[in-house]
Formats: sequence, C-alpha cells, structure tokens
Amino acid sequence: MNDNHYMRRALELAEFGRGTTSPNPMVGCVIVGQDEIIGEGYTQPAGQDHAEVQAVKSVEDQARLIGATAYVTLEPCSHFGKTPPCADLLVRKQLKRVVIGTIDSNPEVGGKGVARLKAAGIEVEVGVLEQDCREMNVRFFTSLEANRPFIILKWAQTADGFVARKNFDSKWISNQESRALVHQWRGEEDAIMVGTNTAHYDNPRLNVRDWSGKDPVRVVIDKQLRLSKDLNLFDGHQPTLVYNDTQTSEANNVSFVRVNNGDYLSSILKDLNGRGIQSIIIEGGSGLLNSFITQNLWDEARIFSTQTVFNEGIAAPKIAGDLISSKSIGTDKLNFYSNTEPSELLKS
Repeated sequence: MNDNHYMRRALELAEFGRGTTSPNPMVGCVIVGQDEIIGEGYTQPAGQDHAEVQAVKSVEDQARLIGATAYVTLEPCSHFGKTPPCADLLVRKQLKRVVIGTIDSNPEVGGKGVARLKAAGIEVEVGVLEQDCREMNVRFFTSLEANRPFIILKWAQTADGFVARKNFDSKWISNQESRALVHQWRGEEDAIMVGTNTAHYDNPRLNVRDWSGKDPVRVVIDKQLRLSKDLNLFDGHQPTLVYNDTQTSEANNVSFVRVNNGDYLSSILKDLNGRGIQSIIIEGGSGLLNSFITQNLWDEARIFSTQTVFNEGIAAPKIAGDLISSKSIGTDKLNFYSNTEPSELLKS
C-alpha cells in the first residue's frame, strides 16, 4: 500500500466529522505500523479529541506506535487551544514518519507543526492528495484566506423559471425529498441567511426539523427593523442575527447588529467571519440572491429545477458558473455550480 492509499482512508475518516467540527476543520488520521493500519481517528466536535488523538488512543498496543507512520489530512496543530498540540503527541509517541495532506492556513499553526515534528527527528512529507485535502476543508480555508464564510447559494425554481409567485409565495416549489435534503445541508453549515421579504412572507423557521443535526445560526437582513417579532425567526429556538441600520442589542437568543456602512454584504460577511461562522447558505429570495451574484460573492450554487409551473411570478436568478454535477431528486433536478474566481474581502 502506498501513501495515497492511506491518505484516501484518512479523507474517508475526516468525512465522518462533517457538520460537527466547526470552527475546527474536519481531519482524518491513519496510523500504520509494519504495513498494517493499527489506529484510526477523526476530529470530534470542538473542544474534544482531534483526529491524531483519537487515532493514537485507538492503538491497542501503544508500543507499536514507536517507528510507525501517521497519515493526517491537515498539518498537526502545534499550539494549545481547547486541546493540547497534536504535533507534541506524535513526537511523544516516537513515530518515525508523518505524511500530511496540506499545510494549515491558520497563522498559529501554518508550518509550525511541521517544524516541531522535524525538530524531533521525525520524517515529514507534505502534499499527498493535497487538492483533495484542501477541498475537504474548503470552508475552513475560505474563512482564513478570504476573510469571509464559504457561501452557498440555494434556490428552487419552477419549470418556467420562477422562484415565487407575484405575491412572494414560494411554498412549495420543490418536492418533499428535496426539502429533506435541504434540511440535511442546513445541519452541515454554520449559518443560513434570508432577506426581509422571505422572512415576512414565508415566516421560515430555518432549522433541521426534517433531518437529524444541529440547527444553523439564523441570519436575516432587516435594515429598517420592519419585521414582526412574532415571526418564527424571533422564537429564541436558535441563535439569530438581525443586521440593520440602527440597533445593536441582544435578548432571547437574538442579536441585533448595526451595519455602519452602505456595503451591507461585505460588512455582514466580515462580521460573521469574526464570529467564527465559516459557511453560510443563502436561501433567498431572489433579491438577496442576486445581490450576492452581482458582487460575485459566492462559492457554490445548488439549484433545484422542478416540474411546478407558475406562468408568472418573480424570476429566478441567473448565474454563470461551472456545472460540476447534476442529479435527480424524485421529480426534481438538482444542479451544482462552482464559482472558479469568487471575490475575497479585504483584511481590514
């Protein structure tokens, strides 16, 4: 078995942490001794074991760690956070070699984990399946390198190209299977955003009631604070951020955040990034989605095309991106698009 084989297994393990590790990245670790996997692990929810710790703990005969090789999808941490440095653990256990998928962009780590391992005489190799390892944690890397969350645009459109009726009613365009999938996605991301009209006309809950997982942070733009406090968004069930022109306050799990300049989207995205929110789904409506598209502030788009027909209504957004995949969800068709050159925000 070669390095790629074991790194692929480490990537499979990392996937088990999807939706649970933020703000930490998803990481997988495989430990090999005498051409045999002797330990495996993946990063647990924040504050709990990192992948390397789990993998080391899983080795029944700890003596077998001496001279073994660890395959880790991301550079082992070298600093004290909520847990001790993983690089120190690998040194203490006297591993001979550590194979790393990609370097950590976190300035507290970037290259320091590798330096710590090398200083202890451990052989280190970096860059095995690097692109796959970066893609695994594209949310983590976007947050650090673009100073904003990873942005996913999502909408459902009718067969004749509308996202809502003229009265803003959009229930229900997609089928039940598609709606359950959307709830799964919500549980995998940190936050979900809607605009004033969607909040007012749809009165969404923006939770994962059709799936098992954590509820995302709810984000709504309400510049003039026109929304009724009787809406589901203000029920205190999950953290909710309301970006507006006038008020900064917090009560009942709802935070009102004043935006101090006219560039609403950039200001909001910087604020979200500062709160440790690494990914966000934009669920509309059309006006909000088009704002993100116009400013080229999106990374991925997930668009359901359905058999529903409205004949007239609010037109679906138009997007120019690379179609990366398509699949059928019952009677609906789901297309995934990628933005090859999304905008970044200034580090200010």
